[in-house]
Amino acid sequence: MADDSDINGANVIADALKEQGVEYVFGIVGFPVVEVAMAIQAAGIKYLGFRNEQAACYAASAVGYLTGRPGVCLVVSGPGMLHTIGGLANANLNAWPVLVIGGSSDSYQEAMGAFQEYPQVESARLSTKFTARPSSISQIPLYIEKAFRASMYGRPGACYLDFPGDMINGMVPSTSVRVMPKVADPPKVMADPDAIRNAASLLTRAQRPLVIIGKGAAYAHAEEAVRNFIDRFSLPFLPSPMGKGVVPDDHPYCVNAARSRALLQADVVILLGARLNWILHFGLPPRFAPDTMFIQVDICPEELGNNIGSDRTIGVAGHLDSAVKQLTSELQIGHRGWKYPSKTLWWNTLLDKIADNKKKSLALTQDLSLPMNYYVALGKIQEKIPTDSIIVSEGANTMDIGRTILLNHSARHRLDAGTFGTMGVGIGFAIAAALYAKDNCPEKRVVCVEGDSAFGFSGMELETICRYKLPILMVIINNNGIQFGLEKELWKEMKQENDLPSLLPPNALSPDAKYEKIMEAFGGYGYYVETPAELDQVLEKSLSVHANDPVLINVAVSSVAGRKQQEFDWLTRSSKL
Repeated sequence: MADDSDINGANVIADALKEQGVEYVFGIVGFPVVEVAMAIQAAGIKYLGFRNEQAACYAASAVGYLTGRPGVCLVVSGPGMLHTIGGLANANLNAWPVLVIGGSSDSYQEAMGAFQEYPQVESARLSTKFTARPSSISQIPLYIEKAFRASMYGRPGACYLDFPGDMINGMVPSTSVRVMPKVADPPKVMADPDAIRNAASLLTRAQRPLVIIGKGAAYAHAEEAVRNFIDRFSLPFLPSPMGKGVVPDDHPYCVNAARSRALLQADVVILLGARLNWILHFGLPPRFAPDTMFIQVDICPEELGNNIGSDRTIGVAGHLDSAVKQLTSELQIGHRGWKYPSKTLWWNTLLDKIADNKKKSLALTQDLSLPMNYYVALGKIQEKIPTDSIIVSEGANTMDIGRTILLNHSARHRLDAGTFGTMGVGIGFAIAAALYAKDNCPEKRVVCVEGDSAFGFSGMELETICRYKLPILMVIINNNGIQFGLEKELWKEMKQENDLPSLLPPNALSPDAKYEKIMEAFGGYGYYVETPAELDQVLEKSLSVHANDPVLINVAVSSVAGRKQQEFDWLTRSSKL
């Protein structure tokens, strides 16, 4: 029998996580991690049990984005750990810090066909910055500290640590355990002064400047510096999807409603924590002019000039908050407070396009035909929800159209499919956001707006929401399909057939699915609406009578409605004109 000075691996893990400041752990318990979850709770850390490991990992990664310190996901061996790969990859590509702790089969049973035996460390390697199995119980705190540091420092990302069952349950003298201190916040690395001077010089010569604010600016908590930069120099800007709110969407210099025109005609583009990947069309024609110059500010030097080359890029490597302040200072001092003129052909071009697009969108929001279109449904949500809500959104049309209608006024107040374009993230993100709001801004409401297809990936997590009494307002924009659905009349005819797998369109989902009944089954409140008036009434009730309850509103929209005509295809980059 071990004496009083001995400690098991589960408690060493829990104590090390507590030392790193972990407040919440998400996951699903079973062999061999039940003891870890119990030790975590005994250490004063809150544990939230999910219904699927993938959703739990999404929640942990969202905590990492919102707080700047890794969220933690605890899962069982084999398939349990493998279910987190989607979450690990999503976090790594979004550059969000997260740590997955996976149990594994006992080490002395390796290569014997042990229960749920799988090469978990190797499986995680492609989707993480750092992955390892601690060498001993005594060294566990060292590995956890190293995983936190790797996850937070430089370009943030995902980490995985593997713990065999015999390490979790094994005992060692407590005096042999190496205690490691809490990882300090990452240093705010300053940019090269020469790069700052070159960037300022190029910007002051621009005829048609454009600032693009990415989620890297939100993650860096650089909103004050970025807002000052935009205001002081009167620069037109547009946000990336999760860069929304760093500068409020209703700011007079926001040109998001003229996005395609702004990208195509800008001669100097300043990227603030935004990457030239598919979301920004790789910085290439036809979405950008072939001679567009870029000023790219990024924490990751390897990202500078990616896809376009160094000859068109002034790369500024450094912490975004520091670099923007440096650039502001250089423009103020070195260029005598230069400011982009407010009355230029460039501003007139952008404002004309904004007015034109807003007119088209307004016409769609005023279309009262039934079933509703997306613009009407989303417009009603925008009218009713509190101004500074934390908005979670996913789905094809739901998310894309929602980006233009659902406005953000604060940084880190929008969570969506992100860089990896991952569907199924919404409910996990919403749970994380609700916990974050409870601790940091309890007056704010979490509003999760999902397409019916996206909801289906993690729908059982409604039980998780209700079990933990999280006041999330969930709205499902239900068009009976993936991007486009099946009209009710056609469904009635096809339903009589015997060979539906051969006949039913691959994108079709069940018309009139009553998703609100799932919420009701778990103890929340559910509503089904078909008209703008019904949606108005139910939103008001959800935000007042049920302000502290989980609510799901199932909104029927047209199965054939979509976005207004776009100038370019969203992914292929080919012109539609």
